[in-house]
Amino acid sequence: MSLYIALKATSTSHPNRLLLTLKSHPNLFHSQSVMGMVFGKIGVETPKFEVIKSTHEYEIRKYAPSVVAEVTYEPSQFKGNKDGGFMVLANYIGALGNPQNTKPEKIAMTAPVITKDTSVSGEKVAMTAPVVTKGGGGDGEEGKNKMVTMQFILPAMYGKAEEAPKPIDERVVIREEGERKYGVVKFGGVATEEVVRDKVERLRISLESDGFKVIGDFLLARYNPPWTVPAFRTNEVMIPVE
Repeated sequence: MSLYIALKATSTSHPNRLLLTLKSHPNLFHSQSVMGMVFGKIGVETPKFEVIKSTHEYEIRKYAPSVVAEVTYEPSQFKGNKDGGFMVLANYIGALGNPQNTKPEKIAMTAPVITKDTSVSGEKVAMTAPVVTKGGGGDGEEGKNKMVTMQFILPAMYGKAEEAPKPIDERVVIREEGERKYGVVKFGGVATEEVVRDKVERLRISLESDGFKVIGDFLLARYNPPWTVPAFRTNEVMIPVE
């Protein structure tokens, strides 16, 4: 766990020192799987979907039903960190130690990690972005009312919510998501709020111009751990359509 935190801090605040951090842990440095993740290899289960339409600007995808584990919080609970819920969910599946569920049972990590931003009041406000993001707050007072929901999509072996291990932490909610359709744009690099906001706006315009009806707020999906070199990262913005 301490190594994970060290890598996360190094990759975000001192990216040029990332390989030095890896070299200081020779077992990790020589691990093919970890080095693959550094350079963007996605070696975990990802959700099943069917591509209905593909253009130069976006894809329309139909996703199969899935079971998710999610936690909803105010970033202030994690010192303003919008990704603060990650450790809560990682503890539930046992990614960094003993799984915090009642079996207890380790659950395989999947990708992407999803976050949704919504205002406390439930009113739609100007959109911003984190991991799969919905709704969103803007700058100023409105931005202070945001709640973040972060999701891990559980492996397909869990076909129903009741089949997944029950969380010990009451903040973690297990629920089912039915079949759903999204307009999706894939991009690399760091998914900053400015970049995501631009991607969402362009995607929304393209979808509406092509006759698709937008039926909800956007999501932001991130597929890589924080130590992946930014140029090799995979991100997606997803807008639900009818």
